Amino acid sequence: MSEQRAASSRQARIGVPALMAVLLASAAVGFIAYRLLPRPRYVHAVIETPRRPAAAPDAEVPAGGPPPTQKVPVDLPEIRLPGTDGAVHGLSDWKGRPLIVNFWATWCEPCRREIPLLKALRREHAADRLEVVGIAVDYPADVRKYAQAHGIDYPVLIGEQGGLAAASAFGMDMVLPFSVFADGQGRVVSLEVGELHHDEAELILGRVREVDGGRLSLPVAREQISEGVRRLRAAHAAD
Repeated sequence: MSEQRAASSRQARIGVPALMAVLLASAAVGFIAYRLLPRPRYVHAVIETPRRPAAAPDAEVPAGGPPPTQKVPVDLPEIRLPGTDGAVHGLSDWKGRPLIVNFWATWCEPCRREIPLLKALRREHAADRLEVVGIAVDYPADVRKYAQAHGIDYPVLIGEQGGLAAASAFGMDMVLPFSVFADGQGRVVSLEVGELHHDEAELILGRVREVDGGRLSLPVAREQISEGVRRLRAAHAAD
């Protein structure tokens, strides 16, 4: 009987470490899968602008298209995260300027491909005072290292759980990359999910400029962007 108890005790001592090893291995596989699973290239998002009474001729209505899969806020939410410079910044720090808020990560290949385009857009639209703000959903050390190695010259904010909360504030699940275009009043003009192309960004920024200049209403700008980007992406897919 004592021999049976000793054998059971040995099995219990062996079983606990083995179980822990299995759990740790499963967690590691899950983390790697999260980083490697393919992300959708494009998701249609509609900005839900509050409707005014029917009698108002200038009522703002959502852009046309299929039913929204995300509920995008009308105005930029006040997101505050630490930057690569060590200080905490909020999106309101750039109030009065048109913005591209780009959600990315160092491990996301389409995100990495976008960075040269974002740098170029910031340079080409300097006269409009365009600012690009990156929000990295990643480890701070990895982001700082990558930003320095690749000469990212626009502000980059960093958040692990904070980055997830920031994405959620835009009505988004964690699908990377995605970019938010806002006018100088802090109104969300467009949200694009997937890797940006130069012609798409120029189309959107052109409408943002028209809105900021009072030459185009926000609802019309959103409708033109929705139709134009859909057409451009269809052309890219056909190439």
